[in-house]
Amino acid sequence: MPEIPDIEVFSSNLKKMLAGKEVTAVKVINGKRLADTASALNKALKDKKVKDVYRSGKEMRFLFSDDVLLGLHLMLTGDIFLFDNKNEHHSTIVEIHFKDGSGLALTDRMGNANIRLNPVDKDGVDALDEKLNFEYLKKLFQKKAQVKNILLNQNLIRGIGNSYSDEILWETKISPFSIANAIPDEKIKELVKNIKKILKEEIVRINKTHPGLIQGEIKEFLKIHSPKKERSPDGAIIKTEKRGMLKTYYTDEQVLYK
Repeated sequence: MPEIPDIEVFSSNLKKMLAGKEVTAVKVINGKRLADTASALNKALKDKKVKDVYRSGKEMRFLFSDDVLLGLHLMLTGDIFLFDNKNEHHSTIVEIHFKDGSGLALTDRMGNANIRLNPVDKDGVDALDEKLNFEYLKKLFQKKAQVKNILLNQNLIRGIGNSYSDEILWETKISPFSIANAIPDEKIKELVKNIKKILKEEIVRINKTHPGLIQGEIKEFLKIHSPKKERSPDGAIIKTEKRGMLKTYYTDEQVLYK
């Protein structure tokens, strides 16, 4: 699933590509997971112009004229494609057609990606928000829960997923299996710093190396969360542990607090 760096880049590029375009029609191809009907989507979006595209957590927000807001969530395997006149992409969920003949297609081979009118954010603080500070994280860590589980909980912190939680914890040298309330304050402060640093640096790297990107997940810069790497940048053996659908990458360089 794309996380903050990918979604931030997609949103910025889509804003440049779509700003000012006027919607002529919304065509629902696979509406099984959509909260809104084709009729409701057309009523809300037809004749509206794109004013802004921005990120919220792991989701995108499309702001149209008259303050109509559309949320888009790619889920695990969703993609966005732009097309001219006719969409030829497979596994399409929905198409948004514009007055100039261009269009946007949301696709997903698993059928889970979705759009929603008037989306509501989860309760968590966005990982790049200034509200995510030492005091906030210290409060979250007052519980006997594994630190990685807290970083992944979108009702606590929005935007961090499996890949970047591993990267952030490795950089901070905290084991992903550490118990949150056992982590010392100085490491919590370092964790806050590294959350911002790693995510922001990755946004810059992706923008520089993949200009115009609006789909996919860029993993080439990850230091340990990669099946192609056997050792960390410091030479430690990269280990993995699978729990459910998530595979955690870590090394013995990381301290286990318990």
